[in-house]
Amino acid sequence: MSDALKRTPLADVHVAAGARMVDFGGWDMPVNYGSQIEEHHAVRRAAGIFDVSHMLNVDVEGPDATAFLRLLVANDVSRLTSPGRALYSCMLNPQGGVIDDLIIYFFTSTQWRLVVNAGTADKDIAWMQRVATSKKFDVKVTPRRDLAMVAVQGPQAREKVWAARPAWRASTESLIPFSAAILPDAMVARTGYTGEDGFEIVVPADQVAKLWHDLVAQSVQPCGLGARDTLRLEAGMNLYGQDMDELIHPNQAGLTWTVSLKDTDRRFIGRDAIEQFADPKVFIGLQLLERGVMRAHMAVRCAQGMGEVTSGTMSPTLGYSIGFARLPQGVTVGDTVEIDIRGKWVPARVCKLPFVRNGQPVQHG
Repeated sequence: MSDALKRTPLADVHVAAGARMVDFGGWDMPVNYGSQIEEHHAVRRAAGIFDVSHMLNVDVEGPDATAFLRLLVANDVSRLTSPGRALYSCMLNPQGGVIDDLIIYFFTSTQWRLVVNAGTADKDIAWMQRVATSKKFDVKVTPRRDLAMVAVQGPQAREKVWAARPAWRASTESLIPFSAAILPDAMVARTGYTGEDGFEIVVPADQVAKLWHDLVAQSVQPCGLGARDTLRLEAGMNLYGQDMDELIHPNQAGLTWTVSLKDTDRRFIGRDAIEQFADPKVFIGLQLLERGVMRAHMAVRCAQGMGEVTSGTMSPTLGYSIGFARLPQGVTVGDTVEIDIRGKWVPARVCKLPFVRNGQPVQHG
């Protein structure tokens, strides 16, 4: 391992468990603990735990916190009025490109928490500080590297968490999706990146190893980045840097639903560019019809022209390759297109997302 790689508070736990560690955006992270396929199925059938402490919790506090966030992100945080409620949004540049996708939690009108991606954390903080300073917002942006985060996902995930932490049950049992319980020693959110039910749990960094061990003792399967990627792909969830980036508008990545244009007076950063942009591509799913595996950047040949795979993998749940693609306007669900896989054009069916919902395949015809 390079000395330059960052390590989460759970890094030694992963190594002791025999995880295969890889460089993931400058972080030393587990890709699997033996069988990526078994880890994937554990999440779909029971419960798995992921170290997501490389992602950054950011506290935004101050009298202007709400106004600052209404300018900063494309979704409208004023919709959140109950403590713990959350929404998913994109933070855009003035050209409408995605600086990052993130989850925002409401604590009070002057206290919020953002969870941003690991690979974009430094530029995210710099951008937030720049916006706050240039617009003279009375707001403080605080990166919280003193916190750690794990995701416990799967149909049995919540019961396993309550078995490991019985005191949390009363505060978290009635949580609806995209809401969190703000506890003295933790933030427990009913969110995730797998398409399954479960919690994402934020605790002080010095408490996360015990939480991890206690959950593993409840037969929760440790899972690495490999299973996380196949799970999110099946669930139709984008990966920053692959399905979108600073050159891609939200509507080019299937994220129009994360942009709120209802309040015409809310001129969030990037709004003008989005309103003026005519998108020549559609973002949609692909199911490979023959043997092979789709990967990012593979060319797609359609009757309407050329497109590109943005993410692709072999689906452990479905047994065939699935992917996301940006394709020419006019391509519709049910069409057959062709993917260039190592010089061979392989047929694929265009389909809606997601591919798997609540552990079950979604029928695409």
